[in-house]
Amino acid sequence: MNLLLLSNSRMPDGRYLVHALEAIAGLAAGRRRALFLPFAGVTIDWDAYTATVREALAPIGLDIEGAHRVDDPRAALAAAELVLVGGGSTFRLLAESRRRGWLDALPDAVRGGLPYAGWSAGSVLACPTIRTTNDMPIVDPGGLGALGLVPFQLNCHFTDAMPPGPQGGTRRQRIAEFQVLEPGETVIGLPEGDWLTVRDGAVSLHGPFDAWLFRAGRDALALRPGPLVLG
Repeated sequence: MNLLLLSNSRMPDGRYLVHALEAIAGLAAGRRRALFLPFAGVTIDWDAYTATVREALAPIGLDIEGAHRVDDPRAALAAAELVLVGGGSTFRLLAESRRRGWLDALPDAVRGGLPYAGWSAGSVLACPTIRTTNDMPIVDPGGLGALGLVPFQLNCHFTDAMPPGPQGGTRRQRIAEFQVLEPGETVIGLPEGDWLTVRDGAVSLHGPFDAWLFRAGRDALALRPGPLVLG
């Protein structure tokens, strides 16, 4: 498999996918025909979301088709050279992907060699479940199981920051709660600006920041950019 899992799409200065252009171009490796799943979009029309991604990735020269315009996911994936899965609401992304048949079709296509790039919710969708997303469950997705393309869970937009005053708990505390109930699950906290690549099972961290590896019963481990050992 060939995966690119980005923590975020928009940087603090507001630019969209600019930090990811080189990584997405590397994943595409000259491929042009791309499918984009816009289903995480809630406050943006899916045609408009697709147009935004087309504009952002124009320097790469991709021909991007919106998956919401597709009737047969398996046929569309067979014709595509790259699949892109955008961020937004992870719950809506999962719900629509399941309802429209993409949740069943995508794993076979990606395991068969179709490169996959996701950001935020699109990255979480690649995990066994979406149970480590930060999003509110604004829709019932009919189950929390996701694509299972990687054996670990992601917490995108990971931060240790806690503003003064609120007492809702930190991301570390939420992940610790998850691992009390699921002690066998590994979670990677992926800060904004970072991304993972997965090449035939080999996982590497890229970007300017350390990520964090969480395993039940052990101290959290800082992950430096480069190849990762997650066992």
